[in-house]
Amino acid sequence: MSKKVLIVGGVAGGASAAARLRRLDENIEIIMFEKGEYISFANCGLPYHIGETIKERESLILQTPEEMGKKFNIDIRVESEVIEVDAKLNKVKVRSKDKGIYEETYDYLILSPGGKSLRPAIEGINSKKIFILRNIPDMDKIKTYIDDEEIKKAVVIGGGYIGVEMAENLVHRGVKVSLVEAAPHILAPFDSDMVTYAEKELEDNGVTLILNDGVKSFKDKDKGLSVLLNSGKTIDAEIVILAIGVKPDTDFIKDSGIELGNRGHILVKDNMETNIPNIYAVGDAIEVIDFISKKNTAIPLAGPANKQGRIAADNICGIDSKYKGTQGTAIIKIFDLTAASTGNNERGLKASNIDYKVLHIHPQSHASYYPGAIPMAIKVLFDKEGKVLGAQGCGYDGVDKRIDVIATAIRLGGTIYDLEELELSYAPPYSSAKDPVNMAGFLGENILRNMVEMISPEELDNRDKENTVLLDVRTELEYSGGKIEGSVNIPLQEIRSRLNELDKDKEIIIYCQIGLRGYITYRILKANGFRAKNLNGGYKTYIMSKFAPKDLDEKNENNSQKGEEKSMNNVDKELDICGLSCPGPLMQVSKTLGFMEDGEVLKARASDPGFFGDIKAWCERTNNELMGIKKEKGIIEATIRKGQGEQAVTSEKTNNGVNDNKTIVVFSGDLDKAIASFIIANGAASMGKKVTMFFTFWGLNVLRKPEKVSVTKGFMDKMFGVMMPRGSKKLKLSNMNMMGMGPKMIRMVMKNKNITSLEELIKSAMDSGINIVACQMSLDVMGLKKEELIEGVEIGGVGYYLGEAEDSNVNLFI
Repeated sequence: MSKKVLIVGGVAGGASAAARLRRLDENIEIIMFEKGEYISFANCGLPYHIGETIKERESLILQTPEEMGKKFNIDIRVESEVIEVDAKLNKVKVRSKDKGIYEETYDYLILSPGGKSLRPAIEGINSKKIFILRNIPDMDKIKTYIDDEEIKKAVVIGGGYIGVEMAENLVHRGVKVSLVEAAPHILAPFDSDMVTYAEKELEDNGVTLILNDGVKSFKDKDKGLSVLLNSGKTIDAEIVILAIGVKPDTDFIKDSGIELGNRGHILVKDNMETNIPNIYAVGDAIEVIDFISKKNTAIPLAGPANKQGRIAADNICGIDSKYKGTQGTAIIKIFDLTAASTGNNERGLKASNIDYKVLHIHPQSHASYYPGAIPMAIKVLFDKEGKVLGAQGCGYDGVDKRIDVIATAIRLGGTIYDLEELELSYAPPYSSAKDPVNMAGFLGENILRNMVEMISPEELDNRDKENTVLLDVRTELEYSGGKIEGSVNIPLQEIRSRLNELDKDKEIIIYCQIGLRGYITYRILKANGFRAKNLNGGYKTYIMSKFAPKDLDEKNENNSQKGEEKSMNNVDKELDICGLSCPGPLMQVSKTLGFMEDGEVLKARASDPGFFGDIKAWCERTNNELMGIKKEKGIIEATIRKGQGEQAVTSEKTNNGVNDNKTIVVFSGDLDKAIASFIIANGAASMGKKVTMFFTFWGLNVLRKPEKVSVTKGFMDKMFGVMMPRGSKKLKLSNMNMMGMGPKMIRMVMKNKNITSLEELIKSAMDSGINIVACQMSLDVMGLKKEELIEGVEIGGVGYYLGEAEDSNVNLFI
């Protein structure tokens, strides 16, 4: 005797169960009830049809009732709502458009009713200008209204996935959008230090974000309606989209004996069976086991719903199949940004009393030397044994595959050590030899093995300022472009020679741009007896954690639109500096503007994320006009008009008469110290400062020509010349020289990361007008002649140096 299975609801869970049942048993009788017209549609694609990214409406309809019915021999009854379940008599009551109310018996029942949108009891909520988006008819109503009424202003209520996708797609339609979220942040699966990337992307694309503020009432007007917020602020709109979440559509089974959770979700076992034998449930209406915490939760996602439908069908057909829990792996497109997550976030782990550790990294999407490499932000959560508990990622390229790899590791019980060891595909256009996933593993191992002690942005803000020193180890140029209040700046390249400036009685909290230089500094300080911590994720993570959308009253988009229009129409020269790391982009901008006339316009494109803030600060300090700046797919495009007046050129003093020159004495002949000195010098020159570099003793070797020069010398002078390195390419490292391997490794790393070489830095310094002076006394002592030095070097004595130092407010000794 064949089985009779009734399925309540289609779409992901119900339709998957029906198809699987037929594939497993050709004789089983299957009846599917769907209260709407559509049994299988792409509900995740609904916003994109409204935004006209998906042009054809029919492409969202995956299976028609007729097609699926014939293909799988299923009795599909649309516009038929199951209104009651009698679990004792194994029957359901149906309200049908064609047949009226009738009953149908079953041997097995699969419940896939899904959820229904929340519509809270707010004054004015029933306005015809307020819409929800849940299915195809909802989509049709919204799109028709926007088309017919020529909507130009909208309010989206709710910052979940649907709300954010609707905001983006309305902007694509030319609609000005305000997004209102009652919680402190949008997109609940992301932690507050990661979701800000999404919030900034929305704001950068013209969406007005209103966070931590709910709706008090709606009021109809002649054209549109007025939205009154709890804060007292009012927003005018022509349409409102409600996207404040869903609740399980389970009212029809409340008296059936089927157990429900506190919020009305159906409780199921791991085989998808309810507390009543032969009744199964799948999809958005059920509670699932959280894969990490092992607690019951509700996670409405299409992927899990499909798997659950398949598992229910397996068990009905005698196959022992179990659902092992939901990780909550999800991804969203926000204009050009991708945001993805898997596993638990910090709030979830805290709620479950699970101890965890955190790491932040900012790797490139692929090899930095291959064009188009763009940074991403990845956060990984793991326990003290190294087991991965969750991950989040934001960026413009490559985020999806990294989170998918980590999601796979989580599902297989993977650890930080497994992430280290994963062998992932690599070619320059796709990844790096050390993939971002591997990099997360490396940092995680350092944390677990106590190779570094981390501090979070929140802990940094709450530090004991009396007993700590906040140390910024970035370059002077980076520091001048933005810093954490209360920090002191000692660049990594100088840290060993300036340890005496740090107080050993205080804890040193270190930060750099993304964490790597901070880690190197941490190791140096620990080796020298200091107590230290490194800021997790560096300055970039700290600054992003502080991002807050502009206030509704402050937002003014006209200026940025006007500036962008100017930048498109009046460009005299374009400069592509993508792939260069700081301070390379600023140096190239400064150099290029040096050959341009006052009033001419330069458009520069860079991929270094720091360029967005650096170019603003640089323009302010050099009296050049930043006409417009925008970011698209991680590429920053700045349009600069060369300034007119004294501030835009190198001057010996600032406007208030204070000496503003920079003097650097280079005593060392070590490669790393030479690089540091020229980075600082070029950075200062790009800010419009007069710079003098005074080379003495071993520092003279930096300036030697690489080829042998025929000059007349005495015996001792010849011996000095043979023993000393001839030129910049022969310099050794101050540490880890390793018989010459260290310098080669440093140069290879710099090349791979598109960091300017020492030789290029020297040329840039000379091209920028930096005074490079060799000490005459040192030349005599070292037995060197002017002819042996590279072209462009001046010869000077102590008096020359002291004169330059007198007019300087910075005097460095390297």
